[in-house]
Amino acid sequence: MQICVCVFLQEARCGYVIILMALYWCTECMPLAVTALMPVVLFPMMGIMKAGPVSMEYLKDSNMLFIGGLLVAIAVEHWNLHKRIALGVLLLVGVRPSLLMMGFMIVSSFLSMWISNTATTAMMLPIAHAVLQQLKATEVQAEERDYQASAHNNPAFELEIRQTKHDIINEKQPPVDTKTQLENGPRKKAMEAKYDLLTKGMSLSVCYSASIGGTATLTGTTPNLILKGQMDELFPENGDVINFASWFGFAFPNMVLMLVFSWLWLQFMYLGFNLKQSFGCGMKSDRDKEAYAVMKTEYRKLGSMRFAEGAVLTIFILLVILWFTREPGFIDGWATVLFNKEGEFVSDGTVLRVMITCGCMFTLFLGLTGKVKNALPTLLNWRVVNERMPWNIIILLGGGFALAAGSERSGLSKWLGESLAPLQQIPAFAISLLLCLLVATFTECSSNTATTTLFLPILASMATAINLHPLYVMLPCTVAASLAFMLPVATPPNAIAFSFGNLKVIDMVKSGFMLNIIGILTVNLGINTWGYAMFDMANFPVWANSTSQP
Repeated sequence: MQICVCVFLQEARCGYVIILMALYWCTECMPLAVTALMPVVLFPMMGIMKAGPVSMEYLKDSNMLFIGGLLVAIAVEHWNLHKRIALGVLLLVGVRPSLLMMGFMIVSSFLSMWISNTATTAMMLPIAHAVLQQLKATEVQAEERDYQASAHNNPAFELEIRQTKHDIINEKQPPVDTKTQLENGPRKKAMEAKYDLLTKGMSLSVCYSASIGGTATLTGTTPNLILKGQMDELFPENGDVINFASWFGFAFPNMVLMLVFSWLWLQFMYLGFNLKQSFGCGMKSDRDKEAYAVMKTEYRKLGSMRFAEGAVLTIFILLVILWFTREPGFIDGWATVLFNKEGEFVSDGTVLRVMITCGCMFTLFLGLTGKVKNALPTLLNWRVVNERMPWNIIILLGGGFALAAGSERSGLSKWLGESLAPLQQIPAFAISLLLCLLVATFTECSSNTATTTLFLPILASMATAINLHPLYVMLPCTVAASLAFMLPVATPPNAIAFSFGNLKVIDMVKSGFMLNIIGILTVNLGINTWGYAMFDMANFPVWANSTSQP
């Protein structure tokens, strides 16, 4: 009896810590990273875990993968490689409204696969607004030319102009030129309304596509890495089921689907479906050419590609190739053949750290031997890294892994799983759909990192209790945690777009609500089709019965 009470007390103590941290994370009464350090103090004091094992949770392989991914992203940003890629793609797409929106969404989603969503949004929005301002200015000039041309070609209109001038002379009023008449007329109001809608739509398309793009790669956004870390913590014998290649195989098609449906919805909301006007083929008008010239000028300002940009691009391409070929799944990868025959020695994080080290050593060698004129000693210096590295997120990741470990060791995860056993009577697809709705709603008022940290251990326990493949609920809920589209405070990209695009909260709610529904439906489509086959969801995995032990 005494032993049962002690076990129950351990579960209750761990539950208390989780509830306390959830409350602090939701209210942000303390910085998120400070709250994430609470297990270091509370778990040893409550007898849940020893101080050493708790502290080790804060620098696991997933944390190192996150740090390495950010170092590559910082290097790309530092040398403006992302801006060169963005402007190059936009010059190919063109400046017609629908094509322009499509171009900005493609570029934003691609960049946010590799660099932070916030940095992508902060870079793309000024470019979008500069192009829109030029389009507007060009259209005003074109309307003025049309106004003057109609005055010369229409005798009745010309007579009206003469009469207006006569009245002005007789009444000694200041003259009003045709430009002023245009600006004060109904055409001006219609044009203002048109570009107000276009600005809102373009701003939302950039921030939404940045959030969507981050779901496509394992290092694209923090929740993806939390899933990887939680899987390795809760199911240590999972055989590296979540790696860069397997995540990309599932998430990239889902990202493309979400992007297409999101573009169609924003097109309907802010541009309408006049396909001829939006896509209009044939010769470019003067206003199109002038807006195109703005992007061309911005691209020329970057100059020719420097050595550092080329080096970063080379490292980036090699890194992606090595990630995809490390363990592709359908054949043995190079890591399996060379290093991992007797265990998981080389991971995605190892590959990343090797490439970063080689890149720094290569540029240092060239600088010392004088092979490259005026070569910098390294591609990245520590001052830049220290300024741009989000150290608080690394601690936040560690706090999530510590919570998962504490839940497992205290028996709280097992108790929660047994309590949720009646859910076995509900169809699996309905469970996944409802949980995604719950997570997507919760992430609107809480950070996506905190949301995944709190939900994933519970979902893992529930899945094992009802003999459901853990990834069937954990994977779509991880993606759903990034679907924070409805409120400006939900994510930093939303807040940046809100400040740029003259948006009201209701604009974001109307657009974001439908995008949330689209995201939930597409990810559940994915987990029940190609994801079902990829991860063998029909069978309960053997590794799910082998959880981490105290």
